[in-house]
Amino acid sequence: MSNTPSTETPAGIDVLAVGGDALVGMATLGKTAAALALVIAIILICTALLKRWNPQQRAAGGHLRVVGSVAVGTRERVVIVEIEDTWLVLGVGGGQVNKLHERQAPARPADGTVDTQIEDERFAVRFARALKHNAGLGGSRRGES
Repeated sequence: MSNTPSTETPAGIDVLAVGGDALVGMATLGKTAAALALVIAIILICTALLKRWNPQQRAAGGHLRVVGSVAVGTRERVVIVEIEDTWLVLGVGGGQVNKLHERQAPARPADGTVDTQIEDERFAVRFARALKHNAGLGGSRRGES
């Protein structure tokens, strides 16, 4: 037996060293995934808050409201905008905005809110009736005339 140190290491230590490197790599990957999930969660929370606060309406002071719009071409739209008690029908397209028509806005309810619940109920009733009719559950059957 000589007094020189052996250059051989036991097999168990090599296995622990390789396993330790893999464990450190997995921990780093886990930290990276957690940081990415945190960033995505922050983005989703900020988006929800911006939608709730609606900064565009506050910037206009609440005096300007888009009532509706419809596409009439690939880049052209007809937009109805309400300004105080006036509706403006605007043609928008090609970098231009043209006033097509102007009229008095219809009367609103006394509390100042638009009553869309009635329209939604009407739609819900009509949709339910159409479903019953198409499923053959309505008053008149499909085959009977």
